[in-house]
Amino acid sequence: MPLIRAARSESSVTDAPSPSDPIPPADVAHPAARAEDGRGRSGRFRALLSSGSLDVQSKLLVMLLSVSVVAALVVGAVGYLNGRASLQAAAFNQVTSLREARITELKRSFGQFTDTVVAQTRNASVIGATKGFESGWQDLRDRPVSDGDRSKVDSWYSDTLVPQLDAASGGKADPQQFTPTSDPQAYLQARYTAPFTDYDEAIAQDDAGDGSAWSATHAEYQPYFKQAVETVGYEDLLLMNTDGDVIYSAYSGADLGTNLDDGPYRDSNLATGYRDALRLTSSDGFVVTDFERYVPSLNVPTLWVMSPVGDDGKIIGVMAVQVPVALISSIMTGNEGWKADGLGDTGESYLVGDDRLMRSYPRQLLQHPEQYERDVVSAGTAPAVAKRQVQVKGSVLLQEVNTTPVSRAMQGKTGTVIANDYRGKEVLAAYAPLEVDGLRWVVVAQMDTSEAFAPVNTFARNLALALVGIIVLVSLLSLLLAQVFVRPIRRLQRAVNRVSAGELGVEVATKGGDEIGDLGLAFNDMSRSLQVKQDLLDEQRRQNDTLLLTMMPEDVAKRYKQGDDTIAAEHQDVAVVYADLIGFDDFARGLSAEESLALVNDIWRAMDEAAGRYGIERVRTTRAGYLASCGLSVPRVDNVRRVVEWAEESQRVVERFNAQHGSRVGLRAGIDAGQVTSGLVGRASLVYDMWGDAVNLAYRVQGIAPSPGVYATQRVVDKLGDRSGVVDAGQVQTQTGPQRIWKLEQVQP
Repeated sequence: MPLIRAARSESSVTDAPSPSDPIPPADVAHPAARAEDGRGRSGRFRALLSSGSLDVQSKLLVMLLSVSVVAALVVGAVGYLNGRASLQAAAFNQVTSLREARITELKRSFGQFTDTVVAQTRNASVIGATKGFESGWQDLRDRPVSDGDRSKVDSWYSDTLVPQLDAASGGKADPQQFTPTSDPQAYLQARYTAPFTDYDEAIAQDDAGDGSAWSATHAEYQPYFKQAVETVGYEDLLLMNTDGDVIYSAYSGADLGTNLDDGPYRDSNLATGYRDALRLTSSDGFVVTDFERYVPSLNVPTLWVMSPVGDDGKIIGVMAVQVPVALISSIMTGNEGWKADGLGDTGESYLVGDDRLMRSYPRQLLQHPEQYERDVVSAGTAPAVAKRQVQVKGSVLLQEVNTTPVSRAMQGKTGTVIANDYRGKEVLAAYAPLEVDGLRWVVVAQMDTSEAFAPVNTFARNLALALVGIIVLVSLLSLLLAQVFVRPIRRLQRAVNRVSAGELGVEVATKGGDEIGDLGLAFNDMSRSLQVKQDLLDEQRRQNDTLLLTMMPEDVAKRYKQGDDTIAAEHQDVAVVYADLIGFDDFARGLSAEESLALVNDIWRAMDEAAGRYGIERVRTTRAGYLASCGLSVPRVDNVRRVVEWAEESQRVVERFNAQHGSRVGLRAGIDAGQVTSGLVGRASLVYDMWGDAVNLAYRVQGIAPSPGVYATQRVVDKLGDRSGVVDAGQVQTQTGPQRIWKLEQVQP
């Protein structure tokens, strides 16, 4: 049928007769003439086919191919966009899930770590060791330190610690800055630190054999602390007294015996965390410091977990545990099981501190350090910093990450984004802020877009190949279908020529030159005639519906059109108003009937407009009266208020009419509320009407006084509440007894 409509649109509409036009004489010609006309059309058709224009088969073939190819391309485009969006969403979900998994694992690990430290500080062994080491420390204050001991310690700093520190940090340290500042420090380091060049050897020694009380305590508790360090994986474990002295170190490092208030490490995160921990009022509390380079650990970034050691409700010291960097990196790298986590060749997750420096190791540094160095340098990292990361095989506190995901996460935002990372590579990243035990870090999980969207490219390639195959198949099917479709159309064209030659008798000029054009010639007039008739029927039906709606409500009109004979409805709570014009006859005296009626209609029209605004439903009007209601078709809880406001607005309408025409017409309105009945009255001549006690009383109320105004029954006044301007206007007699009537003074808007 679309082809038939297209052919009709090319026809000349000026030749189409109206339904009332007589049939042209040519259409009632002799049958022989019609047959000759049919032969003429067939000849014209053969001539068009023999000319160079496309026939129906060719046009149909082109159309089918065009529609099929366009449809295939549209479907392919929609499929590509939807598929690409789905694959992108899957990639985003993957990195988002990784981010959440890393956050959960970090919080769990930190929780276990801090719980373990707090539990140990309440352990009797730690409490006893703190007391013992503190007592031994005080005894060492009175024990002199020999020159040999000092020389041994100085040699250890200059020959062991400083060379190792210089090699690890790439700097040049002064051994004098680490010289012990107290006799107990020099004494202990001479026996537990200086004899060893390896910390693993130092932790293995239980007793130096010097007979001191400190050594006795060390011999008693060193096996316990050694087992705790090796079991949990601490880098070191320290005990400090309340004076800031490091009275014990599991590895007996350079910090053994130092003072955190005035010693060489007073500005370290160990000293800061110690002071914060000492301010805690309970041994159940703990302090976690952020990563910071720590000299006794050869300037390796160090994170401390500290908790006060209490005895009988009194803080007697602080225990500090050094958290290894490897613990954080193993969580963030999934123990370097990136592919097992579905991250392919480029996916990773890492931590960034609030100084925008890394707190874990990047994947590429661990797997491809040379390529990592080239990438970060090209992205703006200083060559020396990049080289240093490769040398130490770590990027904590070295690699700066000043990227969009990190910036957004530092603003407290959580989300995903496609942006360049610290290597300058475009990545698909999921970011979130992380606050754990007072640390403010950022977690980023990412994957290179080249890998993340690789399935999209594969999908697009496969889709393109499928589209090519579909187009080839559609082309072959279109060729076959065009031949199949044309045969019945040609048979139908010959039948239409016979109808157009005599049966219908209407000839319409057309620009068609193929079978479809001839088919359109046969159906054009018939369809137009049917359309015109249908339009006339629709217009008549619309006019009838409009007329019905002016006479009755829509629901009543609907029932009337359905064939209901008796239409009536009971309405329980309806506000009824009857208004009439006073003095209009005196004003209209001397006017013609048309002029008088026009003026009345102007007033009723204005009141109808006001009724529409207030939700008032007009029931019927006469030349001098206006019956309306509120709550009839649409129940309203404020129907009385609406009717009163409409009556006051109608008074203003009459006042404007008087001002315009210099008249003294007045409006007198009576209002009541209650049960009414509405419906159609009559059979030959239908009238929509409303009746009941409320209607009768409203009519009688408005006639209680000869002067204009708005008059209401007691029921109406009761519903208005404390409305001002209510004046007693007398009473009327009803079947139920006298009814008090009130005049409502007009309230200015």
